[in-house]
Amino acid sequence: MKVLLINGSPNAQGCTYTALSEVASEIAKSGIETEIYHIGTKPVRGCTACRQCFKEGKCCFNDDACNEIAAKIVEADGLVVGSPVYYSGPNGALCALLDRVFYSSASKFRFKPGAAIVSCRRGGASAAFDRLNKYFTISQMPVVSSQYWNSVHGFTPDDVSRDLEGLQTMRTLGANMAWMIKSVKTGGALPVQETPRLFTCFHDGK
Repeated sequence: MKVLLINGSPNAQGCTYTALSEVASEIAKSGIETEIYHIGTKPVRGCTACRQCFKEGKCCFNDDACNEIAAKIVEADGLVVGSPVYYSGPNGALCALLDRVFYSSASKFRFKPGAAIVSCRRGGASAAFDRLNKYFTISQMPVVSSQYWNSVHGFTPDDVSRDLEGLQTMRTLGANMAWMIKSVKTGGALPVQETPRLFTCFHDGK
């Protein structure tokens, strides 16, 4: 069993990484493998709505991390996405990647437990947290909760290390993620979508 943790910060070992490491350490206590994947600082494409992914099963652009991330999520049993807070939202590069990852591959993520964590100096955490959770809730991914909204506070990793409540929230999240993954693995058959998916689209008088 394995959990993929995505570091959506341009800083490889900054505040977001510090929070994700706390989550990963707690998951590892349950004997579950973890990987922290850093999205890096290279340019990222936004979705162009070309819909080629419907034909190819992946994004048609291969010059950034999109398809690599999608493949790693497919292989993982659980997903944690972390981001710094920019203007009360997640990192734009991370959102550009996740838009394409989920648009092209979300059908392969069904029933994988997912969670988001955010890091901010002071405010905007709950808005950014809400934005990230929407990727899971539209993709039939069970959302893993903690004892508080999943955020840490501080301007530097050292600040985050002194946010005792935030770090405890990360540890609780890690323990809950491990529990949910094991529950899914041992809980029997997963629900199956038996009927074709319906879309409301108001055009041509229909």
